[in-house]
Amino acid sequence: MDSLRLTIETDLSRIDARQWDALAGDQPFLRHAFLCALHETGCAARETGWAPHFLALWRGDALAAAAPLYLKSHSRGEYVFDYAWADAFQRHGMRYYPKLLSAIPFTPVTGPRLLAANDEDRETLVRGLVAFAQEIKVSSLHLLFPADADVRVLREAGFMIRESVQFHWTNAGYADFDAFLAAMSHDKRKKIRQDRKKVAAAGLSFRWLRGDGIGADELAFFYECYCRTYFSHGNPPYLSRDFFQRAHRDQPDAFVLILAERDGLPVAAALNLAGGDALYGRYWGATEYVPGLHFETCYMQAIAYCIAHGIARFEGGAQGEHKMARGLLPTPTWSAHWVAHPGFAEAIQNFLDEETAAVSDYLGELESHTPFKAD
Repeated sequence: MDSLRLTIETDLSRIDARQWDALAGDQPFLRHAFLCALHETGCAARETGWAPHFLALWRGDALAAAAPLYLKSHSRGEYVFDYAWADAFQRHGMRYYPKLLSAIPFTPVTGPRLLAANDEDRETLVRGLVAFAQEIKVSSLHLLFPADADVRVLREAGFMIRESVQFHWTNAGYADFDAFLAAMSHDKRKKIRQDRKKVAAAGLSFRWLRGDGIGADELAFFYECYCRTYFSHGNPPYLSRDFFQRAHRDQPDAFVLILAERDGLPVAAALNLAGGDALYGRYWGATEYVPGLHFETCYMQAIAYCIAHGIARFEGGAQGEHKMARGLLPTPTWSAHWVAHPGFAEAIQNFLDEETAAVSDYLGELESHTPFKAD
């Protein structure tokens, strides 16, 4: 029998892409090309506070399991907020950073973080993660938006589990977009139609582009829109033009671009990534304000695309109760946390107990306001 060994890989390009992708499956953000594009364009690199330290489990020369892992010097670009924890450490004269993080940089999408075919290998990865955290003496270890199989193993290993909420759309086998609208309550259906009329009255129509159908000009316009969105909130963009160009070059079929146009000229763009049975809404921007344009470009057109192409679900990104009115329903998501200091671990667990009860109440309240007709 081949011997098992664990290694830490600071350069993902040293791991064979085919072996990595066999573990990553059809989740586009976990593919070797996507992660290497983040690292090698400098977006997620040591210089930006995302130092890769991927954990790999080998059986002989074969990659048996792995976990994306970063040594973080801050908490930006994560979408699971632990700033209060970091502040508490600092106020008690202790260091919170660096910490270890298993996540996809700048990307709050659900999916596996323990890339393995079975629970035995997942358990080995978890033991390896904790051992590495202890070896390098970091304050904590965090896994964000893990899959259910990961959560089960992490909970059994003693990790603290934190619950949060996103808004996802599920395809109920709708024949077309009108069938989807017909399933909604009267007031929600009316509001969507009113918003769509405003967009149409502004002279806008939409095009869906995928893969190699997205040309250099369309990608350049999207990037202009993406930057505008960040700068409008007073922040520089996380991702570079080089990243998008490289990621599209290496993984074209994952890219789904929705363009809003007037007289053949683009006005707004939303970039989604597709993989397996899901479409993931990620980035958007516009060169002018039009009432209803954001909702139409980012949500309604994405849902219409899913219906037309038989895609089972649409993940609309982090947070946003406003998405419910467009048919995206509250969906629990998870993160898992290990904290080295026993006293802080106990305090954080007490906080999470209270937070979990509040999230449960919040979910119950949201679910009572479904945008769909009663059965």
